[in-house]
Amino acid sequence: MAKNEAPMLPSVDFCGLKVTRLILGANPFGGFSHQNAQRDDEMRTYYTVERIKETWARAEAAGINAMVTNNETSHVIQAVREYLNDGGKLQWITQLAERKNPMLKSIDEAIKIGCKALFFHGAHIDDIYRRKDDKTLRTWCEHARSRGIPVGVAGHTPEAHLWVDSLNIVDFHVVCCFDCGSVHEGKGEKFNLNNIGPAFECVRRIKKPCIAYKIMGAGRIDPRMAFEYAFEQIKTTDAVLVGMYRGDKDGIIEENVALTREILGS
Repeated sequence: MAKNEAPMLPSVDFCGLKVTRLILGANPFGGFSHQNAQRDDEMRTYYTVERIKETWARAEAAGINAMVTNNETSHVIQAVREYLNDGGKLQWITQLAERKNPMLKSIDEAIKIGCKALFFHGAHIDDIYRRKDDKTLRTWCEHARSRGIPVGVAGHTPEAHLWVDSLNIVDFHVVCCFDCGSVHEGKGEKFNLNNIGPAFECVRRIKKPCIAYKIMGAGRIDPRMAFEYAFEQIKTTDAVLVGMYRGDKDGIIEENVALTREILGS
């Protein structure tokens, strides 16, 4: 361990990967605040490629060992390529969409760049669930797994996740604490506290590893309250995914890591 690095956070066996129970998210990097357009622009301006890479380095030093980004925000993908090429230690778990490329090509590109696991964007899974199109999902999963990569799904409702789980074709689930898929349908941001209980119940029903995301409702919930509740509710084999905007508080990564250590007793 380097002189200025903290011990690694408590981790879980995540589909054969050793992953810390706090994973660094990336919505702030791409300007996806889930709040308003002004906030989106502020985040996008702040998070240059260099500042994103600096943020990952600070996450490494604080004790996090995994991060998630999408595959379609150009400056974020540039940062991923440079970070991994320069020997960055965080394991890249990729959220895949196919707005720019077909999904099979997106899978191949993410693996080529260096992802360690991948999952499909919640908007895609919401749509696949509505159409009960398990054929498409099976094709995507088989393609990823044939390349030796753990594959999962995101989704904005427990119903979508439980349906996918019944098919037994994915390795893990990335479960949203809020049914905010409305934004992907052009219906605006909707965060309802009534969604939280069913979301965590879904996590507990699914025996496979889960990552809970939007535990703070995209900045709407007090961090301590959200972290304590999330770690109480998820399985001991699960993790949480949290985006962190250093433009509000430069030490937010170190604070969230310290909070996680306190709650998990490490």
